[in-house]
Amino acid sequence: MVNIPRSHPRYESLLQREKVIEGFKKGYVALAGLIAHGRGECFDYLIGEKTIEPAMKAAEAAAAALLLSENPVISVNGNTAALAAEKVVELAEEARAKIEVNLFYRTEERAKKIADVLKRAGAKEVLGVNDAVAMIPELESERRRVSPSGILKADAVVVPLEDGDRTEALRKLGKVVIAIDLNPLSRTSRAANITVVDNVTRALPNITNFVRRYKTKNKSELRRILTSYDNDMILRDTIAVIKRRLDQLIKEGITLDLFS
Repeated sequence: MVNIPRSHPRYESLLQREKVIEGFKKGYVALAGLIAHGRGECFDYLIGEKTIEPAMKAAEAAAAALLLSENPVISVNGNTAALAAEKVVELAEEARAKIEVNLFYRTEERAKKIADVLKRAGAKEVLGVNDAVAMIPELESERRRVSPSGILKADAVVVPLEDGDRTEALRKLGKVVIAIDLNPLSRTSRAANITVVDNVTRALPNITNFVRRYKTKNKSELRRILTSYDNDMILRDTIAVIKRRLDQLIKEGITLDLFS
């Protein structure tokens, strides 16, 4: 991995970029994953590379949904493994959730490598490698292959990063879908029950922290949090934050350097 000086103004962003590149070199991040990361990086710049208020509200609702779930599962692809394997494991432990590998550009070799990354990060069990024998109806991509004891059985699924087709298919099966997606305009964001518009490296710890705090709440309190949550409003508020930021930058005569 390239040595990036901590003094560099884009240190965190460049470090994440290098982690995804390293994952590609090691064979568990797909080539298309590099493009997807760049798209997400652009939206991260637009929200100021920080967790905004709508994302915190969504993280709170996500924690409530996980605590109410009987069979929560965290779905993991190559980019998520490269950027946040330890954070996935931490959330899974706090929320008593299973972890499952699920890939659009699936090969058994990639699935195994991602599982190995997660196990090195502390995961005791990773589904979706040799047991991805069940099929999600109405889904034709390789993402349809899931574990019978994981995503197929789940009542709540955390879907980090863009995954519109599967989000829609999981919703049709009656599952609660918690998306983590930096693009508030994507089909994933609009189709999910709860969308955390944030970088996965920030979103997962935020959800984990809420899970820790809310473990002592009774189910009626958790249901109240979910009942008061409006995903459409969260997405509108997110877009409004981006608009205000752009308006302020234009007013100040400052342009965003999206390609530094």
